[in-house]
Amino acid sequence: MSRTGPSAAAGPGRRALLAAAGGLLLGAPAQRAAAQAGPASDSGTLWLPAAGDATAPGADSVAGLSIIGTTDLPGFAPVLRDYQRLRPELSIRYEEFSTQGLYRRVADAPPLARPAPTGRVDLLVSSSMDLQARLANDGHAQPHHSAATAALPAWARWRDEVFGFSYEPMVIAYDTRRFASGTTPGAASGAVLGPAPATRQALLALLRDPARPLAGRVGTYDLEASGIGYLAATQDARIDSGAGALLAALADNRALRARHAAVLLDAMVRGELALAYNLPGSYVQGRIDAGAPLGMVLPRDYTLVIARTAVIPRTAPHPAEARRFLDYLLSPRGQGVLARESRILPIRTDVPGVRHPTGALRPIPLGPGLLVYQDRLKRARFLEAWNTGSPAGGR
Repeated sequence: MSRTGPSAAAGPGRRALLAAAGGLLLGAPAQRAAAQAGPASDSGTLWLPAAGDATAPGADSVAGLSIIGTTDLPGFAPVLRDYQRLRPELSIRYEEFSTQGLYRRVADAPPLARPAPTGRVDLLVSSSMDLQARLANDGHAQPHHSAATAALPAWARWRDEVFGFSYEPMVIAYDTRRFASGTTPGAASGAVLGPAPATRQALLALLRDPARPLAGRVGTYDLEASGIGYLAATQDARIDSGAGALLAALADNRALRARHAAVLLDAMVRGELALAYNLPGSYVQGRIDAGAPLGMVLPRDYTLVIARTAVIPRTAPHPAEARRFLDYLLSPRGQGVLARESRILPIRTDVPGVRHPTGALRPIPLGPGLLVYQDRLKRARFLEAWNTGSPAGGR
């Protein structure tokens, strides 16, 4: 399965629209860049004041609902604004974090017995399912049970503490100027490399081609810096005995390693990369819809499916508000906004106008199995294999 678009797209424009569309986007570019060095906000803060509140927000502003998340601001803002239409008396603050930064913000927080800092948050939203499961396992989450959470598929909830709210296939993205449009020969004229690889074995063969057509022109997540990249790679290792060979071949081809999918997609639009492996389908589809010359393949051998997850931290200052928002996020209305305006595939299958993909889909189940590669020694060995280019451990 693949989709293509005719022309290049500019990503920053969506972020610039936030301030014009209502709410305040805080944090200068230099501040955002500095924040990427540690467990701080990566891309600024969206502040939605309560109706009639003219108070200028600051770093210590206290919101009625405070959320930190790894979903980019342009993607999550429509959901927050729609919820505030239902609750105009509620101020909402959202900070965008890296997956590792979000985990560290909570894991390193002082215990409840100490004075509560102003920086405590009510809800954690992250695509790194394993780090969210680790927070719950280590006692940092509080439970929530409702009709909305009970309706989730079993794989998308754990211990009434971690809840999936989206359905995100991990795909192979490719430049349609370098590959044929689709996975069949002759699908497009002028393509240099023929059809895009439709399986991991086909990708491995292309990476091992003596002509080295992807040398320096392939990319994937930086497994050390990206939680979602590490999650996908370790799940590959659990499922596929050839996953280590694929990682080694990526390293041998000098794969660009990026902390954020946007870096890889930008490089593809500029023509610097021909292909990127294991990217969230919604990010790729967003670029395609905007006209970028990209296509994507849901691998036919198997396609990993992750869920963006929500956790209510044990230290949440407003847990009741967090529960109300979570139920909204899982409701038909919230899921509809997620699909129509955020361009993120919802976890619910009954959203009008939304069709889930078919094929060899493998949702990653929330549960203790995600903790295996969170073991410090296991993680160190896996990353050492990745950094040295040697095959990482399989099943």
